[in-house]
Amino acid sequence: MWRSYIGDIGHLFVIVAFVSAIVTAVSYFINNKSQVAQPAWLLYARTTLIIHCISIVGVLVIILMMLYHHFFEYYYVWSHSSLQLSTQFLVSCLWEGQEGSFLIWIFWQAIIALFLIKRLKQYEAPFMVVFCLVQAVLCSMLLGIVIFDVKIGSSPFLLVSDVIDAPIFKSNPEYIPEDGTGLNPLLQNYWMVIHPPTLFLGFALTLVPFSLCIAGLWKKKYTEWIGLMLPWLQLAAIILGIGIVMGAYWAYETLNFGGYWNWDPVENAVYVPWLILIAAIHAIILFKNKRKAYRLSVILIIAAFLLILYSTFLTRSGILGDSSVHSFTDLGLSGQLLLFLLLFVGLSALLLIKRWKEMPSNTKEDAIYSSSFWMFVGCIMLCLMSFQVLIPTSIPVFNSVKELFGGVANIAPPADAVSFYSNFQLWFCLGISILTGTIQLIWWNKFTLRNFREVYVTPLLFSLLIATIGISILKVYDFKYILLFFFSIYGIVANALILIKLAKQKFVLTAGALAHIGIGFMFIGILFSAGYSKVISLNKTGLIISKEADVEFNNENTILWIGESRKVAQMDVTYQGRRKKIKGTNHYVPLSLLVSTEDPHLMILKDSLYNDYKLNLKRGDTIEVSKEDIYYEVYFDAPDINSFSLYPRAQINPTMGLLASPAIKKYWNKDLYTHVSSVPDPDAEPEWSDTQKMTISLGDTFQLNDYIAHFRGVQRIFEYEDIELNEKDYVIQLDIELNTGIKIINYRPVYLIKENMVARPAEVDEEMGIQLWVEAIHPEQASFELGVKTTGKDYVILKVVEKPYINLLWAGFILVIFGFFVAIYRRMKELS
Repeated sequence: MWRSYIGDIGHLFVIVAFVSAIVTAVSYFINNKSQVAQPAWLLYARTTLIIHCISIVGVLVIILMMLYHHFFEYYYVWSHSSLQLSTQFLVSCLWEGQEGSFLIWIFWQAIIALFLIKRLKQYEAPFMVVFCLVQAVLCSMLLGIVIFDVKIGSSPFLLVSDVIDAPIFKSNPEYIPEDGTGLNPLLQNYWMVIHPPTLFLGFALTLVPFSLCIAGLWKKKYTEWIGLMLPWLQLAAIILGIGIVMGAYWAYETLNFGGYWNWDPVENAVYVPWLILIAAIHAIILFKNKRKAYRLSVILIIAAFLLILYSTFLTRSGILGDSSVHSFTDLGLSGQLLLFLLLFVGLSALLLIKRWKEMPSNTKEDAIYSSSFWMFVGCIMLCLMSFQVLIPTSIPVFNSVKELFGGVANIAPPADAVSFYSNFQLWFCLGISILTGTIQLIWWNKFTLRNFREVYVTPLLFSLLIATIGISILKVYDFKYILLFFFSIYGIVANALILIKLAKQKFVLTAGALAHIGIGFMFIGILFSAGYSKVISLNKTGLIISKEADVEFNNENTILWIGESRKVAQMDVTYQGRRKKIKGTNHYVPLSLLVSTEDPHLMILKDSLYNDYKLNLKRGDTIEVSKEDIYYEVYFDAPDINSFSLYPRAQINPTMGLLASPAIKKYWNKDLYTHVSSVPDPDAEPEWSDTQKMTISLGDTFQLNDYIAHFRGVQRIFEYEDIELNEKDYVIQLDIELNTGIKIINYRPVYLIKENMVARPAEVDEEMGIQLWVEAIHPEQASFELGVKTTGKDYVILKVVEKPYINLLWAGFILVIFGFFVAIYRRMKELS
């Protein structure tokens, strides 16, 4: 009975959270406007803020409890989860939907507010006004109420019967679905357990520098807040960056587009504010040390948060349509999201205009060789880098605005997004590489025109030497790649020299050098893994794989028939067959050895498995599997490598078609990236040939489908499956060995005589396209008559790509993370 009220309690918590956020903002506003201390209002504001945070935790706990206990009467639980999901993926269900992702964003901001409540001192009131206003607007997204026919928010506590008008609910209002529709299979990945909450933590953290900046401008305290804000700005940038790279790695090992970044509009919408955050950090450091670029700093801090709101609008309003694989379904919140965005854009713009003339400025011109000049140039370059991505990504918005005013929307996004964005961004990366080395050398060496040789000759010579050797060995011949490679090396070398110098003085000063070295390695990793990625599964047979597919598909894929070996580069590659993965393990079992049960997630083993599969499973054991996923074992062998198997995954989804996930073999200097491009539908019924009969005697060799088979032996057996046998019953079992040239397969068809009745159960091997049974026994001739049907053998169409030096990308980013945390530690130490 209590289940019917749990949703009402959750909805009540949402309303309390929304109202308490508004009350908190108003209370802090009154406290802030007062000329004298107002301890009563301050206490009231803090109390309502705590109530707000408790309410948010309450909403979160209730939804997680509903998911964990499978309350499928609630639409959010039914539409995002299922009985078979493990606990970690049940948690992931929370942020698969719009409401849950808003909730985790609100939750992080509530935690941050509690952490900061007594640490802000003079900035507490103005800061919390802004902070709680954002919280109130975000909470409104979960209200799910209608006022004067206007929908405000979308509630996660609606019942299925409230959303779906199905006859079952009319005949049985108490009906509860037995199971949910489940989590998107592509999201059933451990990265999806940590990537979204990390990303939303990054979103939440951008509100801290934004609120401090607005509070400082509001109170006309233009510089005092900067020291307090800087570590939070750095933390926001690195957490958002970690979230972005987690998403990139998820895409790399889950999707099959062949990389980690596809310039999808939603990827772009998060990448742009991250670039602005990085620019803001450099602008703030410039002001802190040189008293330059204050206005630029303020604009960038405000812009970073507003771009987060803009990315939210793009992702959730439905405006992207089918142009993004990441966008949420439109829940009718587009108008509310637009008002949310315009509200904060308008308030920020008004405050900037009002305070513009009062802001600190330094009119003294910088020398062209000064660190201030080049730091400013770097900030502008990062801004241009972001605009180049932002403007094309916003084309659907431009079209919608044009249509709103009666125009014709005829602007199309880039047809080849990867080439379009990559070709522009490469040159920006080249410029960033030059600046990361140059600015650091100027900044830490007190550069003047007189000591040019002393500062620059050593790093340039080292860079030239390393780059020349690298270009020769790695065969980098494209001019723009040569430039990027050289200046990335230059950035690494210059910062390494600075790192050595500063580490002798004070290690915390090395933060910038560490991060910039990491950036250099990332650029090299991107250069080689994207620019010199090489397809090695080239179709050299001269045959067209598929007439429906394009030329690229037929050229870059190879077809592997089961049991047959084919050369891929210098390796012999063999498709070994379909596999099921035992849930919770890294063990794979041949699908041909499994029998389905009434529960599609449970299968029974029809033969024992020991050493070959590193398992100790006996015939009749039940194993748990994913009903949708099939893994395709592909065996790689070559004289100069240790042989190994990869298990790319695929499933045929009724609405999404082939969903393929790659399998990756990692080496220190490259990844072998393998995925299936096409497979036979595993649920399709095979079309068997007409029955062919053949007579065989012990020791005979004969043909089955395209293979040679050998009749090895015959015996009477006294146990057969679950059939009770007595002394008068006979079960004659043949032992037939099939040699594929790669492996041996044994078939054991039986001829069963029980109570004067004959049964001829067939041995069916769909992978090899063979079905055989004992049709008759001829004792006088010591022979057996076999019935045989054949069909097409199993196959995969496979693509194998070498991605050289991709590990430099991941290693470089780890170094960036380390550098950022050293920087945060330094700034926190300065604060204390």
